[in-house]
Amino acid sequence: MGAARIALVLASSTGGVGRHVGMLVDGLAGRGADVSVHGPAATDEQFGFAGRGARFVPVEIPASPQPGDVLAVRALRRALKNVDVIHAHGLRAGFVAALARPAGTPLVVTWHNLVLARGLRARLYGPLERRVARSADVGLGVSTDLVERIRELGGRDVRLALVPAPVLPPPARTRDEVREELGVEEGRPLVLAVGRLHPQKGFENLVAARWSEPQPYVAIAGSGPSYMTLAQRISAEHAPVHLLGYREDVPDLLAAADLVVVTSVWEGQPLFVQETLAAGVPLLATSVGGIPEVVGDGARLVEPHDVEGFTAAAEALLADPQELAALGKRGQARAATWPTERDTLDQVEAVYAQVRASGDR
Repeated sequence: MGAARIALVLASSTGGVGRHVGMLVDGLAGRGADVSVHGPAATDEQFGFAGRGARFVPVEIPASPQPGDVLAVRALRRALKNVDVIHAHGLRAGFVAALARPAGTPLVVTWHNLVLARGLRARLYGPLERRVARSADVGLGVSTDLVERIRELGGRDVRLALVPAPVLPPPARTRDEVREELGVEEGRPLVLAVGRLHPQKGFENLVAARWSEPQPYVAIAGSGPSYMTLAQRISAEHAPVHLLGYREDVPDLLAAADLVVVTSVWEGQPLFVQETLAAGVPLLATSVGGIPEVVGDGARLVEPHDVEGFTAAAEALLADPQELAALGKRGQARAATWPTERDTLDQVEAVYAQVRASGDR
């Protein structure tokens, strides 16, 4: 068939989706594919697709439906001429790609997130979800519940996506240096959370937690639309929570943490969870979405929204250094079982070959 011409499409992204697409660019281009990436210019500025072996085509696909979507569809349709496979990442990119794809061009969609909208927003997203599920030749879901959801919506060929754990560089600073920078007093535990400041992440539960003495220093690294709401609550409730903003030194923060927490109301295969376990740092997380199947026995799990249960579990772990150490080791052992980047690339290349062969019949 010759070198595959693969078009990767994504909407606005500042985190896991952009990093996943960047990994695919590196691997597919390295295997000889002709790769183009189509998405907002800001994503290329952050992830550098054009410098990783791909041709970048700016198409402004915002994170939520907009009247300007028609312009994105037109721009993407022009850019998708003469490609062999379109691989969209996320519901928004999948929707625009489904409308823009030239007749006969196969479409693969990877679903990275579950739609959590309610009320009027849910009524808007329902038809959009069905359109994407039924338009794709192959749907890939990053968690079992997402795979089931896509099938319920009418997906024809739906599979569990292989998502490799990111490889973090070693920390550049010592544990003591990071704790000194943050102002963590001697003997005070450091509890770390990392993620976009968004209601999905459940960070308000960290603010609502009532800790015994000595209270931990709770640090949240990330930026996003919930910043002001969280900051106001932290101030009003005198919570021991510190918003660090966007950070590029996650390996350093992980090395300094006594316990990492994930309070999300839903996750697929969160990269930060994988980074934490691979680094051997003890993890306490909510039992939602794909987290249980990712962590196995390598993390302590609690129910979402249970602030008292979460706080009790965190304090029990912090009071038991031996269990903390054992949990970190179990996490590293679990991380060794995860798919590799090679596994992921093998999977998507097999999917591309299948949909191309089906289109040639």
